[in-house]
Amino acid sequence: MARLAQTAGLTDVQQEILKTVREFVDKEIIPVATELEHRDEYPQQIVDGLKELGLFGLMIPEEYGGLGESLLTYALCVEEIARGWMSVSGIINTHFIVAYMLKQHGTQEQKDHFLPRMALGEVRGAFSMSEPGLGSDVSAITSKAVKEGDEYVLNGQKMWLTNGGSSTLVAVLCRSDEGHPEGTAPHKSMTTFLVEKEPGFGEVRPGLTIPGKIDKMGYKGVDTTELIMDGLRIPANRVLGGVTGRGFYQMMDGVEVGRVNVAARGCGVAQRAFELGVSYAQQRHTFGKPIAQHQAIQFKLAEMATKVEAAHAMMVNAARKKDSGERNDLEAGMAKYLASEYCKEVVEDAFRIHGGYGFSKEYEIERLYREAPMLLIGEGTAEIQKMIIGRRLLEEYRLQG
Repeated sequence: MARLAQTAGLTDVQQEILKTVREFVDKEIIPVATELEHRDEYPQQIVDGLKELGLFGLMIPEEYGGLGESLLTYALCVEEIARGWMSVSGIINTHFIVAYMLKQHGTQEQKDHFLPRMALGEVRGAFSMSEPGLGSDVSAITSKAVKEGDEYVLNGQKMWLTNGGSSTLVAVLCRSDEGHPEGTAPHKSMTTFLVEKEPGFGEVRPGLTIPGKIDKMGYKGVDTTELIMDGLRIPANRVLGGVTGRGFYQMMDGVEVGRVNVAARGCGVAQRAFELGVSYAQQRHTFGKPIAQHQAIQFKLAEMATKVEAAHAMMVNAARKKDSGERNDLEAGMAKYLASEYCKEVVEDAFRIHGGYGFSKEYEIERLYREAPMLLIGEGTAEIQKMIIGRRLLEEYRLQG
């Protein structure tokens, strides 16, 4: 089948990696994704396959046992994986946000301790910023860290933890007033803590509880949980970077990577929806011919394909900008916004093409129809992306004089 969303300028290594991932998706993910999703079953066999491919170390530097690849390579791999099943891309996303934050902001001891095992998939990362009483308002975080000797005592409740049960390392953002006098801006009194734990649910270490999985409309298979800290003691050497008060900036740096990831997921899901729609349109007959020969359906397919191409181009641009070392919050916000909105629209059009059969759980498009809405919320809603985009545009186009 001819493919949309090709990427120019890739190296031979990048092309080989993508070819390997694409073959894995076609052979190991797509045939079982809908069945596993309907059972809300964790895809352990798929995850083991990703470990064998080395994907858990894709962006981790070679000196720590990873492949040392770029954000672009990672995003294109995510696009392929999400095309097979979006939940699998979620399993590796938060892992990579934590690995990226360690690489960029961790102390040398923290990098040496965690990154080699993360590259092998032996240590699995999760990312914890949100709380029950807040969404995008990070400054309203109430989880608290108080220093006692050489330790910090953490208390609070976190929400929407992807990989909350399966992870063994969680980057947790808390308010830490130590060294930051009253009146300090909220974003300057936050600290990221590296919390090691056992996988599973219940009390996974003293003072830390991971309740059971949250039952979701879609995005099943991957475990999404709460995290409850009640007198959780963390040694001071597990403050990310070794200095308090930098957590907000560290997390936002990770979120930029996450927004490129969500854009890539949107591209992958949209591409799969297009594939399903264009295939079904050539098989389904009405009025004596395939519905693909009706002009109304051709118009719909044309719009879907154009959206897939446009979202992919913006996602690639955002990834390349980050790889260049430049600020990319504008490009990442645009890519995340456009890709998630277009994904929703392409999936709905494919759903419409399927007619009544799209409403049946026997057809793959039903699963995609429930998965796409998560992308409208994850890593910041459309409204948040527009705020970021608008502010950055005003910075770039500020009137002089």
